[in-house]
Amino acid sequence: MPTPFTRFRTARGRSADGDRGLSTVEVVILAPVMILFILVLVAFGQLVDGRGALDGAARDAARAGSIQKDHATALAEARRAAEADLADVCSGPVSVVQTSQGFEPDTLFTVEVSCQVRGLAMLGLDVPTRLSASFSSPLDPYRRTA
Repeated sequence: MPTPFTRFRTARGRSADGDRGLSTVEVVILAPVMILFILVLVAFGQLVDGRGALDGAARDAARAGSIQKDHATALAEARRAAEADLADVCSGPVSVVQTSQGFEPDTLFTVEVSCQVRGLAMLGLDVPTRLSASFSSPLDPYRRTA
C-alpha cells in the first residue's frame, strides 16, 4: 500500500518529477493575461457607466432648461445641471448645445450633452472616447415667471 509521500509513477514506470514547477510557469504566464482581462472589463465598465451618466445628464439639462422663463437662463441652467451630473465622469469640459429651434411655448427644448469619458485611458490606450447624448423636454406652460 503506497503512502501519500511516495512518488507517483506513470504507466511506463517513470516518475512524474518532470512536471515539477509546471503550475508555477502556468501562473507566471497566465497572471498578466488575467490582470489585463480584468482591466479591460473595468475600462469598458467605465464606458457603460459614462454612457448612463451622460444620458441622465442630458435628461436633467433638458428639464432644467425647459422650466426657465427665458432662453439665456434656460441654456445657463441646462449647462449647470449637466456639469453637476458629470463632474466625476468626464475628464474634460462638458459641452451643452441646444439643438431645438427657439424657445416658444408648446415646443420642445432639446439639448445635446457631450464630453470626453476616461474609459480606455486607464489602460494607457490613447483612444478618444467622446460620448454624447440628446434629450428633449416640452417647454413647461407653467414656467417660472420671476
